[in-house]
Amino acid sequence: MSRRLFLIRHGQTTYNVTGRMQGHLDTELSPLGYEQARVAASLLADKGITRIISSDLVRAHETARVISEQLHVPFTADARLRETHLGQWQGRTSAEVDAESPSVRAIWRHDPTWPPPGGESRVDVARRARPVIDELMRTYPEWDNGAVLVVAHGGTITSLTCSLLGLAHQQYSLLSGLKNTHWAQLTARPKLNLKNPGASVDFTPETVPSASWYFDGWNMGARVSGDAGADV
Repeated sequence: MSRRLFLIRHGQTTYNVTGRMQGHLDTELSPLGYEQARVAASLLADKGITRIISSDLVRAHETARVISEQLHVPFTADARLRETHLGQWQGRTSAEVDAESPSVRAIWRHDPTWPPPGGESRVDVARRARPVIDELMRTYPEWDNGAVLVVAHGGTITSLTCSLLGLAHQQYSLLSGLKNTHWAQLTARPKLNLKNPGASVDFTPETVPSASWYFDGWNMGARVSGDAGADV
């Protein structure tokens, strides 16, 4: 028995177009962002998605709405899936931050325990977002018969993926930036009983906490002309 999880980044935003960092700022999808969401929905149509959960920030919420309407699957929002809070960097361009503090963004990208001034680290984000998945594992047994889609943000998805896979902090930088409306795919399976490896194991309240997560893909999806890349 296994449970499939898709984690998709929102569509392009007006801030992506101008190269500004968003974090917790509530920014709008661009016209291209809406088109990306529609294309993503068509690519996800045959994945057996039965549940959609979104960040409550507009850019993710609107992406989830477009996908939800095309797949005819309702969605809910959860603030714990918000993007990394970037503190004093929010609303600024990468070039502005680099001019003021050369190399500081490189430190941030390679050390997941280091937060921007007044913000939170990627490890903080993982601690915040991980319970969303753990709670769903316990409370949504229908997951056994379908797939769950999380609509969130590049930094959040990277941090959450690393946490689910049990990566060490120094391994967080192994994952490249996630493009707009591209997704990660993971699979959860009950932990193998080494004393009886041939026995069938199902998800139960006893086996869910020890589930093993497997990495199936990263940056999956179709690139739509004009994609702004992986800025947060």
